[in-house]
Amino acid sequence: MDTPDFILDEDIVYLNHAAVSPWPRRTAAGVQAFADENARLGSRHYPRWLTVEESLRERLRGLINAPAADDIALLKNTSEALSVVAFGLDWQAGDNVVSSNEEFPSNRIVWQALGERGVTLKEADLQAGPTPEDALLAQVDEHTRLIAISSVQYASGLQLDLRRIGEFCREHAILFCIDAIQSLGAVRFDAQAVHADFVMADGHKWMLGPEGLALFYCRAELRDRLRLHQYGWHMTDAYTDFDRRDWQPADSARRFECGSPNMLGIHALEASLALLQERGMAWVESRVLAHARCLMAAITKAPELQLITDPSPGRHAGIVTFRHRTRDNAAVFAELTRHGVMCAQRGGGIRFSPHYYTPQAQGLRAVALAAGGRD
Repeated sequence: MDTPDFILDEDIVYLNHAAVSPWPRRTAAGVQAFADENARLGSRHYPRWLTVEESLRERLRGLINAPAADDIALLKNTSEALSVVAFGLDWQAGDNVVSSNEEFPSNRIVWQALGERGVTLKEADLQAGPTPEDALLAQVDEHTRLIAISSVQYASGLQLDLRRIGEFCREHAILFCIDAIQSLGAVRFDAQAVHADFVMADGHKWMLGPEGLALFYCRAELRDRLRLHQYGWHMTDAYTDFDRRDWQPADSARRFECGSPNMLGIHALEASLALLQERGMAWVESRVLAHARCLMAAITKAPELQLITDPSPGRHAGIVTFRHRTRDNAAVFAELTRHGVMCAQRGGGIRFSPHYYTPQAQGLRAVALAAGGRD
């Protein structure tokens, strides 16, 4: 599929942006140009590379509506950012973290690892209450220090009411940590409106960037509360003064970046976010949601298929998960793959995740293949 923004092969139906996205045309070109410059000139233009890094921080700031670019750290991945929070806070034996039973392992293992400090992870069954939020908040007690939740669940595609959860956290002096990897780049996100204390997301899904580079937002008032466990030249207050012997962690979120930046990834993600922001996140969101609704309507009409994702307005983003009622889903997945449909097996079914540029006709063809096993 050749569009102004992407150059996917014609035999590929890409419905896997919730896993790893293809790079936009401009991102691939930017990486190639960066590699060529490095091969010919080395770091001659390193000051210009730093301006790309500054631009990326500002784009990420805008993407989540953070107060300042200084609130944005560039880490390796979502798991590292979650670990910075989990092992930076001063826990007391008996504290607990409230989360859900639908989280991706990154947002479960890190909290379970706190068990050695006497901290308990309480996993809510999001289907057990009048609303998912009710089920989540019912797990909170006087020992709850933090709620850790994904903005959109990776398997079911369930989107949570983050504003309601955030307001509850503020009213009860509980920290609010959001894994936003299935939101950023697909739907609009406002860290201040939802009262987020921490937000993290790797760039290789809906942000259309490379693996190995992630956003980490920490509310400015909380930066000093996170004890550092990684140290290096890049996280100091005067990091360009290599001879200075006395130092302090940077006041900005750079304090969480211990070493040299991933300049290749920075150039790639900056290019991808430039594309999304030129298109406009309101427009991107409208397209993503329209594609998801189209898929859900087609799945609902197919008697062979059962929709898993909640189709209610506000309860889904770009993920659409379903199962076949009579056939083995692994066999259906294998057949889709043979026909060039890039998707995933998640949540006891098959997960489609189209982006703004995905032709609806391709998605409908994929649904027909899943339902009838024929082109």
